[in-house]
Amino acid sequence: MIRFRNILFSLCLLVPVTVLGQPQFDVFEAGIAQIRDALDEGQVSSVQLVQQYLDRIHAYDKQGPKLNSIVRINPEALAQAQALDAERERTGSRGPLHGVPIVVKDNYNTDHMPTTGGSVALANFVPRENAAQVDKLLQAGAIILAKTNLHEYAYGITSIGSLVGQTRNPYDPRRVPGGSSGGTGAAVAASFAAAGFGSDTCGSIRIPSAFNNLIGLRPSKGLSSIYGILPLSHTQDVAGPLARSAEDLAIILDIVSGYDSRDEATEIMRTAVAPAFVDRLHSANLANLRIGKLQQYFEGSDGAVNTALEDALDWYEEQGADIVDVEIPDMADLINRSGLIGHEFKSDINQYLATFSNDESLNLNYIVSQGLYHEAVDGVLSRSNASELDEQAYRRAIAVRSELRAAIEAVMAQQGLDAIAYPTIKRTQVFTGDSQPGSNCSLSANSGLPALSIPVGFTSNGLPVGLELLGGFLQDAELLAIAQPYESALSSRRAPSTTPALESGLAPTPQSFELLFSRPPLRVEASFEFSAVTNLFIFEVSKEQSQGQTIAAVTLVVDSNGDGELNEPIVLNLLPPGAGAATGSHFMSSQFRQAVEERRLYLKVFGNSLPSAGAAQLLE
Repeated sequence: MIRFRNILFSLCLLVPVTVLGQPQFDVFEAGIAQIRDALDEGQVSSVQLVQQYLDRIHAYDKQGPKLNSIVRINPEALAQAQALDAERERTGSRGPLHGVPIVVKDNYNTDHMPTTGGSVALANFVPRENAAQVDKLLQAGAIILAKTNLHEYAYGITSIGSLVGQTRNPYDPRRVPGGSSGGTGAAVAASFAAAGFGSDTCGSIRIPSAFNNLIGLRPSKGLSSIYGILPLSHTQDVAGPLARSAEDLAIILDIVSGYDSRDEATEIMRTAVAPAFVDRLHSANLANLRIGKLQQYFEGSDGAVNTALEDALDWYEEQGADIVDVEIPDMADLINRSGLIGHEFKSDINQYLATFSNDESLNLNYIVSQGLYHEAVDGVLSRSNASELDEQAYRRAIAVRSELRAAIEAVMAQQGLDAIAYPTIKRTQVFTGDSQPGSNCSLSANSGLPALSIPVGFTSNGLPVGLELLGGFLQDAELLAIAQPYESALSSRRAPSTTPALESGLAPTPQSFELLFSRPPLRVEASFEFSAVTNLFIFEVSKEQSQGQTIAAVTLVVDSNGDGELNEPIVLNLLPPGAGAATGSHFMSSQFRQAVEERRLYLKVFGNSLPSAGAAQLLE
């Protein structure tokens, strides 16, 4: 067992330690292969990598967009990096993750830091041993940089909990990042680490991947171990990485997949051929590909989501793939009767706590009776605690899971399908505090078949969209190979605007500018501030006018084509009739933000002595 020495823990150690020397390499949006090459070539050290990621966390997690994705920094991360740098000098690299910082969801056991499930009930709970996948990461030389926030006990998809609160989406911090692995999704999207780990009981890897422009695989049940991960439903639970590229995902999956005697579901991997994700990443022949489009799951999709999905499937068809409409008989009924979370959660969490905790009184009943959880999970926790296992109903649900898998496999065999495609989640990210509809998580979760969420673009207001591909059992590597050509051809990854590259280790400072509009006797004074990291356009405006010569409105308009023809609709009203001055802020759309950055934004003033179309002046 790999262990760290005992240390005192800080809930959120976010102030980085100064490291001498400026590396030639920037971690922003850097892939694992790029990081490996930079380490091998001496462009950067692991200590410097850790420091850069700490600087980004410090700049953006509790400041700026305030993503609130990190529960706890590993206080030994820099020391671990230093040891791995020295090992590299002595004996060379262990492999592609040697000295590479990774974040893990805070339901993965770490014997050197608390594992909380996002709950105050487990704020100081340090398990007796690491999760199996954590040990594999450490053996590969990875650095566990931090633990990430989640929907409390992984029992929801908006990522809110009693310990650190609500995680926010870096593409729009007013919105949710998905869940339950939303902290990992937000952190990886914001380049807080090279990649991150989540768990998926029903969508908890795939939904954050879709909502954060990432790629994430819910693996075939048993492909990798869930030992040492706080359970929601051991039969449905799987765990693994979320990444910014298919290559990064492949590198990590090769490391963490395989047999573990402590997880009986992995018995299939004792004799199975290793998936070889990296070796098979470029193996797909799109001209021979046949994808089923699952119409039931496209119904009711948001228009903007559906457009991105249809465009992606059109691209595959243009490459020679056959896209055919498919239906799975009795799918809704089979899914409805095969869920296991309600049957397994209570006994699973109690067994987990009995196994890894030294506190015999710590169980679900204690947590619920003491109110040690966020109100967002009140209903599900209270119902689970009050329930008693109905063995007959449980066995029926297990049996229906087999029926569901058989129904899917029959359709795939009859139609000769390589994958079935549908929206990862058919609704866009809701604002924090709202419930998130639209999940299509159950088809994979209730059948045990693998499903991959791939990024396929953005809505018109800049929100990421994900397409899910469901494959045959243990055909995980084939799914990733299907996704790789699309990623390579269309470059679907786009960094969030609220977490840009740092400048000398700091977030970019806000830009400010002033404007004087003068058409005597009319006069408007305005000042503006544009903050990249909050995505806010802040304004202060005042007017002067004389009796009989009045200003009715002060507005902003975008020159969409850059040709000075200002016949576009008003994008923002700064000063209405009757007001002499005003201040405010505006959360920018991607189009508005681009217009500000490219200086295509005009002040447009309307008054009784001005042209009826208004008088305009460029904001410079």
